[in-house]
Amino acid sequence: MRPSDLELLAVPGTPALHGTLLLTAVTTPDLGGNTYRGSLWRAAPDGGAARQWTHGERDTDPAISPDGRWVAFLRASGDKPQLHVMPADGGDARRLTDLPLGAGAPVWAPDSRRIAFTARLPEPGRYGTPVEDGEVLDPDAEAPRRITRYDYRLDNVGFLRDRPRRLFVVDATDPGEPEPLTDDQADVSDPAWLPDGSALLVVAPREWGGTDTEESDLYLVPAEGGEPVLAVRTAGSAAKPAVFADGTVCFYGPEFTWPHIVARNVGLWSAELPADGEPAKPRRLTDPESVYCMTDVPPAPFRDEILVTVLNRGAVELRAVPRDADRAPLDSLDRLLGDRSAVRSFAVHEERIAAVVARPDSSGEVVLLDGRSELVLTDFAKPVRESGLRPVEELTTTAPDGYPVHGWLVLPEGEGPHPVLLVVHGGPFAAYDWGLFDEAQVYASAGYAVVMGNPRGSAGYGESHGQAIVHGMGTVDVDDVLALLDAALERDDLDSSRVGVMGGSYGGFMTTWLAAHHGSRFRAAWSERAVNAWDSFTGSSDIGWFFTEAYVGADPAVQRERSPLTYASQIRIPFAVVHSEHDWRCPVEQAQRLFVELKRNGTEVEMLLFPGEGHELSRSGKPRHRRQRFEAILEWWSRHLG
Repeated sequence: MRPSDLELLAVPGTPALHGTLLLTAVTTPDLGGNTYRGSLWRAAPDGGAARQWTHGERDTDPAISPDGRWVAFLRASGDKPQLHVMPADGGDARRLTDLPLGAGAPVWAPDSRRIAFTARLPEPGRYGTPVEDGEVLDPDAEAPRRITRYDYRLDNVGFLRDRPRRLFVVDATDPGEPEPLTDDQADVSDPAWLPDGSALLVVAPREWGGTDTEESDLYLVPAEGGEPVLAVRTAGSAAKPAVFADGTVCFYGPEFTWPHIVARNVGLWSAELPADGEPAKPRRLTDPESVYCMTDVPPAPFRDEILVTVLNRGAVELRAVPRDADRAPLDSLDRLLGDRSAVRSFAVHEERIAAVVARPDSSGEVVLLDGRSELVLTDFAKPVRESGLRPVEELTTTAPDGYPVHGWLVLPEGEGPHPVLLVVHGGPFAAYDWGLFDEAQVYASAGYAVVMGNPRGSAGYGESHGQAIVHGMGTVDVDDVLALLDAALERDDLDSSRVGVMGGSYGGFMTTWLAAHHGSRFRAAWSERAVNAWDSFTGSSDIGWFFTEAYVGADPAVQRERSPLTYASQIRIPFAVVHSEHDWRCPVEQAQRLFVELKRNGTEVEMLLFPGEGHELSRSGKPRHRRQRFEAILEWWSRHLG
């Protein structure tokens, strides 16, 4: 896979299923237009060829009405998706919204007439909306923002308090001009209808945004308008609620005590909606230690169980949770899909399940589960497979203290000995998985063996595995990645004298740390969007106000001790500092401070800055920047590893 093959990556979104109608949105980068294109595709449950179903510039998020007659979806022109609806048997799409910043994904009401969604509404005079006299101001001429909270901005989103996300309901048959059902005091998300259509559940910050916290709860909002009512008080936070036919509410969330909110497994919770006005107290259905639920789609009822996706040792598995479960451990939950693969999303209708499943050679294919049969309905990854993908091998070893370490090795073509790249993921409470990883494929196709793994601190190996580096970054996680590297270097076809290290975000932290403390093991380093200094991260990052204290501690001396910048004078290998100018997660000053220190010390260093990009450049940045990034990486390693 070459950098230009980014255009071949077809990524399916969450499927929509009703009877024989099975839809998914497929998104691809467009290097020529420097944008992303998307359309809805229809898969044939009988195994026939999938076909393109819509032809908009970027169509996403299909939702089929409960009666099966209509399909709602988002169609974007530029960066403002608007809600559309069309007949399920084909025909013209009608636009239902014309909101200044676009609309969120549609959620059908039980009556198959109304559609709920969320959307950000800007203050007058901001983001291209006119002020009272009708004038539209340039962004740099807008009035100053008055900020009183910690959570006033978010990377890849922007400022929050001057454009809160609010709840809307629109009539698909007579849309009119939709009015928000919630006020501007709280960002709401993840609307879910009650079975009788009288109200919706939404996720909102605790105390309806009245306090600075990462905690959130579930609120009931009347469908015709009215004051929100606290319905479920969580044990931490909530995401993706679903209300079943019997009135049971299920949702995802971690359990934490402030400020100890990091590296906590997301669980499945259940509650009964209150009848006496008092908020419900949920119970946890899954085990906090062994079960990490993904939050891409809401939990779904299936027979007498609840379907969720679970991250487990690099696999994302579709698992079934009994409705009466009480903190059930992972090994007690039936697995329906996910062996050496990653279930990205799923949908249920009657006795059938549609899922998008990624594998080492695919970003996702639509799979239909019908009874005991498992049928792959699409082949979106065929072009990228034909471009040339390298095989992925599982890699296991033990750290010096005997702890098991798990990862993968992607080998280039030929006999070797090959130069080696140790690649560390971000997070840290995240994970590499079995799905197609474009970065590893690009590097391997260029001739580098890629070693990557999930050291202590990662998700999907137990909550204690993730908690192992709380107040201990740069300790056992370093032992684990070096152990994986050593295990790979035992092979005769890898060249231990030509090894590079690279990573982004937390992986950038690890790269800088390894270059300072284990630099003799590497020829060069590529540190991207990294945390390098905890003191300034606290006040400049969108999450720094809680993240630093939670992961490192509040003591300034400890923060300096755990900051890679403190050890910059020890870095003597060639070093690339790579960052995006609009990164709010790890702000650009983190790169600038490290670059200056290395330059002062006489280290061979260069800095690469991407304009107009945020923290998500490598995953969802402008396609041309993603290609240019790959080209720069390959040029760097060609210089230093050959």
